[in-house]
Amino acid sequence: MISLSEIFGYKPAKEYAKPVAYFSMEFAIDQALKIYSGGLGFLAGSHMKSAYELKQNIIGIGMLWKFGYYDQQRTATGTMKAEFVRKYYSFLTDTGIIFPVIVHNATVYVKAYLLKPSVFNSAPVFLLSTDIEQNDALSRTITNRLYDPIEATRIAQSIVLGTGGAKLLDILGIKTDIYHMNEGHALPLCFYLFAKYKDMDEVKKRVVFTTHTPEEAGNESHDFDLLSKMSFFNGIADEEIKSILTVENNRLNYTLAALEFAKIANGVSKLHGEVSRKMWGHYEHICDITHITNAQNEKYWEDAILKEALSRDDNDALIARKKQLKRELFKEVADQTGKIFDEDVLTMVWARRFAGYKRADLIMSDWEKFEELVSSIKYPIQIIWAGKPYPEDMGAINIFNQIFEKTVKMPNVAVLTGYELELSGLVKRGADVWLNNPNMYREASGTSGMTAAMNAGLNFSIPDGWVPEFAKHGHNCFIIEPAGDEVKGKDRDVKENENLYNVLTREILPMYYHKPEQWLSMAKNSMREIVPAFESGRMAAEYYDKLFNVEVSVEVLV
Repeated sequence: MISLSEIFGYKPAKEYAKPVAYFSMEFAIDQALKIYSGGLGFLAGSHMKSAYELKQNIIGIGMLWKFGYYDQQRTATGTMKAEFVRKYYSFLTDTGIIFPVIVHNATVYVKAYLLKPSVFNSAPVFLLSTDIEQNDALSRTITNRLYDPIEATRIAQSIVLGTGGAKLLDILGIKTDIYHMNEGHALPLCFYLFAKYKDMDEVKKRVVFTTHTPEEAGNESHDFDLLSKMSFFNGIADEEIKSILTVENNRLNYTLAALEFAKIANGVSKLHGEVSRKMWGHYEHICDITHITNAQNEKYWEDAILKEALSRDDNDALIARKKQLKRELFKEVADQTGKIFDEDVLTMVWARRFAGYKRADLIMSDWEKFEELVSSIKYPIQIIWAGKPYPEDMGAINIFNQIFEKTVKMPNVAVLTGYELELSGLVKRGADVWLNNPNMYREASGTSGMTAAMNAGLNFSIPDGWVPEFAKHGHNCFIIEPAGDEVKGKDRDVKENENLYNVLTREILPMYYHKPEQWLSMAKNSMREIVPAFESGRMAAEYYDKLFNVEVSVEVLV
């Protein structure tokens, strides 16, 4: 049996001695380990890196996706296509541990692999796979694809993560005081614990929960009878489940159930905490919802030369390094698109998961204004888009393709593919301006702008998610004034497009070209003020202070 010393490779610090298991469907720890899709994984990866740096007693529990999420490539005409390519990892440790879980009343065998801390400087992470010879062909596909579009497979994935992860910890004999669910995907671990302790109070003492979705409809839910048939409840009778949890319209909402099982939960920004309490507060038996604002790992994301130049207040060195970082990004632009960008031209980037509410195409919604913007001789601009839609989200894929098709002949506009950790780092280090314009209250946190700020990029953002906790317009960022809450749909897009252009054309571009000293001062303010408040060491410590070590009275639904 693998020992604790083999798992950790370090002795946990006294202030972080409480043992925690961190369950997440995805972890973005390194480019080479392709088991993530976007922001949730980026957050989990930074958390594991800071847990390692602080020597916290945390073990990650995740999934070893055979085909990863997907590889974003192009068709012959340049539009997007999703490819599923098998991944191989020689740096994972085969623990030799194989154990059964029940899925759809059948035995499925799960194998555990270990990502040791020494590989990528992260807390240890166990990754679970069903792609082993002990399983039949169907069972082997459970861990094929992150966020599989087939409903039954998605449910099976949650069972493997939640039940399988909790069972692995018991097999290893690892003392676990806190089970932390990063989103509701691992919900079956709560039923495993309930079956183990036969007492809701005992479960609530041990479970904490982080919610990332600021829309009730966006939180995962499934038909109760289907979940029961799939063995989601770990052998607990349907009647008992309905006596301890809220089941509405014969559907079980993962987030609501997690809020009822947990002793305490958190949103991922101050604003998101407020939104979450409004969303769920009318349910009588949920736990308290606090907030812990997301953050990103400075050592991983920040360019060391930029940081050193800032520490010496060496403006010339900072400017020179930023131009070098832009040149490195522009090599990728040229390689992918055949377009040559200029390091002296203001470069604006929109890069994150493509989803309708994030409005990647907002800046293009008034096409005449957009054409005028990108053809300006007085104030030249370069614009880059990058990001992965869900491979079955045809609406988001169409937005990606339309942006590409409309701008393919524009020499100063590029749409990049392959938005994973490496490309994310390139665009964040190379951006002068980081554009973020989601529909208000739809972005729980939106951490990408934090890492742009670490690298002398100025956020240009709707004041959603984490941004209100940081932003001082004209001092460390630029704010797009949102339309009033009463303005809906296309009218909101029109108004916020107008507000975006007002700031871009009247403030950002003139300052960049005519007031470079003011621009540099803002970039330096941004770099200085993003750390430590939005660095993941703060966040990882705060999880212990506000979630893991908190003692709360529990109330059971009866």
